[in-house]
Amino acid sequence: MSAFEIVHQDRIAGKLTCFDRLVFKGHLTRLHQPGGMKGFLDHEGVYLKDFARYVTTMTGKIKAHAQQTAEAAGRPYLYLAKTHTKRSGTSKEDLARGIAERDGVEEGLVCVLAAVEPSVSFDIYKNKETHRLEVRRRPRPCLHFYFYFVHPELGFCHVRLQSWFPFEIQVWVNGREVLARALTKRKVPHIRYLNAIVTCANFFLAQRLSERLASRKWHTILASLAKVVNPHLPLLCRAGVGPYWWVTDQAEVATDVVFSSRRALEEVLPGLIAHASSAFSAEDVLRFLGRKLTSQLACEVTSDARRRPEGWRVKHRMARNSIKCYDKANVLRVEVTINDPTQFRVLRVIEGRRVWRPMRKGVANLHRYYQVGRAANERYLDALAAAPSNRHGSAVLDRHTRPIRNRGKRHPRLNPINRDDLALFRAVLAGEHAICGFSNKEVTRRLHLRPPADERETLRRCQRTSRLIVKLRGHGLVAKIPRRRRYRVTAYGQRVMSAALAVHDREFPAAYAAAA
Repeated sequence: MSAFEIVHQDRIAGKLTCFDRLVFKGHLTRLHQPGGMKGFLDHEGVYLKDFARYVTTMTGKIKAHAQQTAEAAGRPYLYLAKTHTKRSGTSKEDLARGIAERDGVEEGLVCVLAAVEPSVSFDIYKNKETHRLEVRRRPRPCLHFYFYFVHPELGFCHVRLQSWFPFEIQVWVNGREVLARALTKRKVPHIRYLNAIVTCANFFLAQRLSERLASRKWHTILASLAKVVNPHLPLLCRAGVGPYWWVTDQAEVATDVVFSSRRALEEVLPGLIAHASSAFSAEDVLRFLGRKLTSQLACEVTSDARRRPEGWRVKHRMARNSIKCYDKANVLRVEVTINDPTQFRVLRVIEGRRVWRPMRKGVANLHRYYQVGRAANERYLDALAAAPSNRHGSAVLDRHTRPIRNRGKRHPRLNPINRDDLALFRAVLAGEHAICGFSNKEVTRRLHLRPPADERETLRRCQRTSRLIVKLRGHGLVAKIPRRRRYRVTAYGQRVMSAALAVHDREFPAAYAAAA
């Protein structure tokens, strides 16, 4: 049980970590290699002067196949002359969901949508220096086909196919959709609100199913979808440029803390949002995402809070990755979005040795995506456990402002407004200690900004810090990490020390100004 669950255990009905949005892309990588497209044309006996006629014929076959697929299933084929995005007010997904609801489609093809969109494709270029025709890649608009399905396992999803070479494919899947179908198949009672599961009879089973989703053989499922939409795939495989190489273009790992009711969430939500938007520093955000603040780290970290029609949202960005917190019905969701996996590491076997290497986008790493996202969400929730709470606050304050006995030993009192005690709280709560804890040396360095004058002064500082750590342990604010000379802040300590700092830094100045 996490620190956040311990703090709010009387309000929480369950917790669930699962993939949310998953975007896969399929690339014919050999066409992108130098001379790859030219080699394919040579294999098919196509001269460069006939390139335009050949690729136009191939595109026409893809269009005919899309129309025939829709006709054979008795589903509509629609050409979208205008932009259909969320910003325009009507997205393709909303249009497809409306068609599925109107026609009562529970499984199979829903519709095929065609739209002209920007892409990167091949074209013929005449080199003025060599006076020869060459194949080059360049941005250009071309027709794309969106195949919307209600898949027996994946639920509502879509496959986007580029109609021009190199025939790139994008597959969009929602992890909550997959989980809901798995729960329905096992006859587990649950209720969904949009893409959130707001009640479930068996959260333990739901969590196990979510973990299985991360370790599935995704390349098999994606390859089967590619065969349905791309009629040229057998030809491409025979020519040696297929099959598709599948990568995870974007992955969202969301941890939903399900409260017993919307009212129970609203009672604590203002404090959580205020804490998340004001108390977390850039260093804290890096720690949530498993990074350290070093001189080699070259990325921008930003945070912002926004009020949306459905509720509040606090988002922290690190380069192209982010972690955010928002509410939905009776669910508090913490969600990590991974667009650039190279910011994280994966354990690989190289020359018989297991070493950590930057993570790549291959679907084989999807389980590691899940591990990274889940760990980041848990660290974020542990930090949210320190959000100010009015419950039992006075009793806790009274307890620590008096000497305390723990296991027969007397420990001195704490003074939550004393400068030295507040400096100690700040030292142990520093963001750099969120993952691996802290040592005597690290706390000493934060308590004393100036270097020691001699070895005797170094020893005296170390002994004083040891006594302070013993006092914090006696009050239950920190705990020793087994078999290591390091300590960690307990969930209870997060609440108490963060509350003391909040009163000193924000509440007392505001109250003093009001009284004046």
